[in-house]
Amino acid sequence: MRPHPAGAVTTPARMLEMPTWLISRAYAHAHRLLSDGFAAAGSRGYHYRLLGALEEFGPASQAALGRGTGIDRSDVVASLNELAGPGFIERVPDPDDRRRNIISITPAGTRQLRKLDKVLAGIQEKLLAPLPAADRTEFVRLLTRLLEPDN
Repeated sequence: MRPHPAGAVTTPARMLEMPTWLISRAYAHAHRLLSDGFAAAGSRGYHYRLLGALEEFGPASQAALGRGTGIDRSDVVASLNELAGPGFIERVPDPDDRRRNIISITPAGTRQLRKLDKVLAGIQEKLLAPLPAADRTEFVRLLTRLLEPDN
């Protein structure tokens, strides 16, 4: 590492052009923005993912929600408990298997999701503020290509 004029260590120049380094740094920045934004709204990213999945795909078991959202089972249970408290979701026993619950979004949950949509839009704006509109579109297109299953 190169010494900074003030004696602090800075990032080695060779790393500043490595996509993996840049993506990691961008992820860390985006994650901080998301965590702070959702926390200010009294929520968490898991809440947004779960409410969004329930709204888009309809009622589901806890296990299906975990698989579909990529959230660990124990985190799904904790997050659903947090969402049930203010009435954003409801649990009903599965008629086919009484050991399992089916989770549904409530009207209050839909309103909360709309609120979080606005929070997330603000976060996206803050994250992408340095880029003009055309570059934002291209950036999202390129990220999507990087994440395509054939890569």
